[in-house]
Amino acid sequence: MQKQYDDDCPVACTLSAIGSTWTCLVLRDLLVHGARRFQDLQDSLSGIAPTTLSERLRTLEQHGIVERRFYSMSPPRADYVLTDKGRDLGPILVAMQAWGQKYASPPMVVERSAG
Repeated sequence: MQKQYDDDCPVACTLSAIGSTWTCLVLRDLLVHGARRFQDLQDSLSGIAPTTLSERLRTLEQHGIVERRFYSMSPPRADYVLTDKGRDLGPILVAMQAWGQKYASPPMVVERSAG
């Protein structure tokens, strides 16, 4: 169950849509790779349970961030794609990437040879 935040705060509204574990990584994959099938996302997100991925995609659809496009009806098969609203989250993810590169990655240790 996703936590509901105070709808009067813009940051809280954003967290309601993308604040769950794995959600930003789903968005990252869709931004980087474009349309993806469920299995593509499952393979890319090592460790995510299928039920969790389904829930995250469903929440993103409900918020109008992701759209499911069917390319076969028998059996039903779909790609997940970002809507314009979803693509507008790109700068947020780029900022998260920059922050992670600056602060979250362990510093590289360079050993000097004796001599």
